[in-house]
Amino acid sequence: MTVVSSKEFAINEDKYFDLAMNEQVFVQRNNMMFIVQNMAQNIEQDVVFEPDEDFFRSIPMEEVRDKIVGYMRKKCSK
Repeated sequence: MTVVSSKEFAINEDKYFDLAMNEQVFVQRNNMMFIVQNMAQNIEQDVVFEPDEDFFRSIPMEEVRDKIVGYMRKKCSK
Protein backbone atom coordinates (compact mmCIF):
# COMPACT_ATOMS: atom_id res chain seq x y z
CA MET A 1 0.00 0.00 0.00
CA THR A 2 1.31 3.42 -0.98
CA VAL A 3 -0.04 6.80 0.14
CA VAL A 4 0.98 9.94 -1.79
CA SER A 5 -0.08 13.57 -1.84
CA SER A 6 -2.12 14.84 -4.77
CA LYS A 7 0.79 17.02 -5.83
CA GLU A 8 3.22 14.08 -5.85
CA PHE A 9 0.67 12.02 -7.78
CA ALA A 10 0.23 14.77 -10.39
CA ILE A 11 3.98 15.05 -10.90
CA ASN A 12 4.59 11.29 -11.23
CA GLU A 13 1.21 9.91 -12.26
CA ASP A 14 2.65 7.35 -14.71
CA LYS A 15 4.74 5.90 -11.90
CA TYR A 16 1.73 5.56 -9.60
CA PHE A 17 -0.56 4.15 -12.30
CA ASP A 18 2.06 1.48 -12.99
CA LEU A 19 2.39 0.83 -9.26
CA ALA A 20 -1.40 0.45 -8.98
CA MET A 21 -1.17 -2.59 -11.26
CA ASN A 22 0.33 -4.55 -8.34
CA GLU A 23 -0.67 -2.76 -5.14
CA GLN A 24 -3.12 -0.24 -3.73
CA VAL A 25 -2.23 3.42 -4.22
CA PHE A 26 -3.98 6.08 -2.15
CA VAL A 27 -3.91 9.75 -3.11
CA GLN A 28 -4.43 12.15 -0.22
CA ARG A 29 -5.87 15.62 -0.76
CA ASN A 30 -6.83 17.83 2.18
CA ASN A 31 -8.92 15.57 4.41
CA MET A 32 -9.97 13.21 1.59
CA MET A 33 -8.31 10.06 0.31
CA PHE A 34 -8.79 8.50 -3.13
CA ILE A 35 -7.77 5.05 -4.30
CA VAL A 36 -6.14 4.32 -7.66
CA GLN A 37 -7.24 0.87 -8.82
CA ASN A 38 -6.42 -1.39 -11.70
CA MET A 39 -9.89 -1.88 -13.15
CA ALA A 40 -8.68 -3.64 -16.30
CA GLN A 41 -8.68 -7.01 -14.59
CA ASN A 42 -12.39 -6.64 -13.78
CA ILE A 43 -13.53 -5.79 -17.32
CA GLU A 44 -14.43 -8.67 -19.61
CA GLN A 45 -14.40 -8.33 -23.37
CA ASP A 46 -17.51 -8.82 -25.51
CA VAL A 47 -20.11 -8.78 -22.74
CA VAL A 48 -23.53 -9.42 -24.28
CA PHE A 49 -26.72 -9.14 -22.26
CA GLU A 50 -29.81 -11.10 -23.17
CA PRO A 51 -33.15 -9.22 -23.33
CA ASP A 52 -35.10 -9.35 -20.07
CA GLU A 53 -38.80 -8.92 -19.24
CA ASP A 54 -38.54 -5.12 -19.29
CA PHE A 55 -37.21 -5.21 -22.84
CA PHE A 56 -40.21 -7.20 -24.07
CA ARG A 57 -42.65 -4.83 -22.29
CA SER A 58 -41.02 -1.75 -23.80
CA ILE A 59 -42.59 0.48 -26.47
CA PRO A 60 -41.06 0.38 -29.96
CA MET A 61 -38.99 3.47 -30.84
CA GLU A 62 -41.30 4.35 -33.74
CA GLU A 63 -44.28 4.49 -31.36
CA VAL A 64 -42.35 6.73 -28.95
CA ARG A 65 -41.38 9.04 -31.82
CA ASP A 66 -44.97 9.24 -33.08
CA LYS A 67 -46.26 10.10 -29.59
CA ILE A 68 -43.65 12.81 -29.12
CA VAL A 69 -44.32 14.33 -32.55
CA GLY A 70 -48.09 14.31 -31.88
CA TYR A 71 -47.58 15.94 -28.48
CA MET A 72 -45.31 18.64 -29.92
CA ARG A 73 -47.78 19.40 -32.74
CA LYS A 74 -50.57 19.86 -30.18
CA LYS A 75 -48.42 22.16 -28.04
CA CYS A 76 -47.16 24.23 -31.00
CA SER A 77 -50.59 24.66 -32.58
CA LYS A 78 -52.06 26.39 -29.50
